[in-house]
Amino acid sequence: MSIGIDTGSFPEHRTRHVSRRRSRALTLEAENHVQIIRTVYEEPEEPRVTERYQNYVGGAWTDTETADTFETTDPSAPAEVVSTYQQSSTDDANAAVEAAAAAQSEWANTPAPERGAILREAGSILADRKDELTELLTREEGKTHAEAGGEVQRAIDIFYYYAEKTRDLGGSVKSASGPRTNLYTVDEPVGVTALITPWNYPIAIPAWKLAPALATGNAVVLNPASVAPGVALELFKALDEAGLPDGVANVVTGPGSTVGDAIITHDDVDAVSFTGSGEVGHMVYDKATDDGKRVQTELGGKNPTVVTDSADVEEAAEIVASGAFGVTGQACTACSRAIVHTDVYDEFVDAVVAEAESIEIGPGDEYEMGPQVTESELEGTLEYIDVAEQEGATLETGGGQPDGERFEDGYYVEPTVFSDVDNDYQIAQEEVFGPVLAVIEVEDYEAGVEAANDVQYGLSASIVTDDHTEAERFVREVEAGVAKINAKTTGLELHVPFGGFKQSSSETWREQGDAGIDFYTIEKTVYDTF
Repeated sequence: MSIGIDTGSFPEHRTRHVSRRRSRALTLEAENHVQIIRTVYEEPEEPRVTERYQNYVGGAWTDTETADTFETTDPSAPAEVVSTYQQSSTDDANAAVEAAAAAQSEWANTPAPERGAILREAGSILADRKDELTELLTREEGKTHAEAGGEVQRAIDIFYYYAEKTRDLGGSVKSASGPRTNLYTVDEPVGVTALITPWNYPIAIPAWKLAPALATGNAVVLNPASVAPGVALELFKALDEAGLPDGVANVVTGPGSTVGDAIITHDDVDAVSFTGSGEVGHMVYDKATDDGKRVQTELGGKNPTVVTDSADVEEAAEIVASGAFGVTGQACTACSRAIVHTDVYDEFVDAVVAEAESIEIGPGDEYEMGPQVTESELEGTLEYIDVAEQEGATLETGGGQPDGERFEDGYYVEPTVFSDVDNDYQIAQEEVFGPVLAVIEVEDYEAGVEAANDVQYGLSASIVTDDHTEAERFVREVEAGVAKINAKTTGLELHVPFGGFKQSSSETWREQGDAGIDFYTIEKTVYDTF
């Protein structure tokens, strides 16, 4: 199967969009000339500093001078190295687990409000560094500054939230059936926990695993994805400065096939929390459960927005475009399918194409949509676009890499809209993880819900409608862990459960809010007879 497409060749059904693309190219050419003139008179920028990060194990930043290393690069300028990290071994991973096991008992016996005070201080340190963390996240992962800043703020808020939740930990009192008996429950930490996190939310997802685990008295070992681990390690800098006891939180960088496998199979690990691809997640789940560990996995999505005949079409197009093209489509909750009633289908296609074509693409520090995170992610998106055309979908806009000098080196792809998509096409069934939207036509509400559910995933889904009955039915009938009415599929509150149905999740435990606390604690029932 071919990787990518020839962006210079357009089928007949794309002809009406060529003039738009050429018009944008002329605009970009003019902008580039202005930039060239400016650089003659402006002082050259100082080169950015490349930071060398170390593992954090047993309360110390380990020496990596003689260790193997790997580098991260800027997706908008791949020749630019951002940071260097330790390419850790199985021995490194085992040392981290052993440090966590040694610290577990003392941390579990630390009063919960004391644990909360450390989380609160770490959140304050992160808040003081928000600007630099935003810059680092943009440079490593490619998000726009607005998106990166929002994600950093989410991590800060998560630490503050679980800091306060520590005051409510402990258990509950129940009524006993007989006299002279006190009946109550005690919540205890599950134990040493292995956390494995992806690159697409490189500070928010580590935060929403770390904070509840630490709040409830668990020692942890984190293995962040190697594509963009910098902001995750910054969480450990904040925890260290906040006074976290040695060994309670440990981070080891390197490939999941080595580091991740070592920590999830270690005998001293009691629980595993994984977010990532379905293929890897199923292997993690099998290995962890074979060893009798508690495990939660959050995996992929193929999230629909159903647009009914009563919907405001312009509003629907804005909702869908925001969900499909925000964070360059690199979100497990991104809207990748718009399932649209036939009476408003043509109007919706025109409106969502206009939304897609209005998006300004470029480096995240200046534009509305940044690049994809790596060349392989870009190639995967272009391959899906190629397959969609071969299967018979109509390319309405996008479909390739944008033209212009600023796009020559980065991993950029245009916001892409396909119409005339059948629900059995690959583009309608498989997770693309790029800014690609499939628009599917249906005859009525029932067909819309049927199409929405006709995939292996069930993470997030939304409906745009002015019919209250349809909205209420959708909440009950859609097979998804998150259901939204007149809202985009992306965007989550931190204090409510998050998780998917079907192949989007192990369906064992939810994350965030009180559900996060539930995963990291074991309930003991106490009968006290006097």
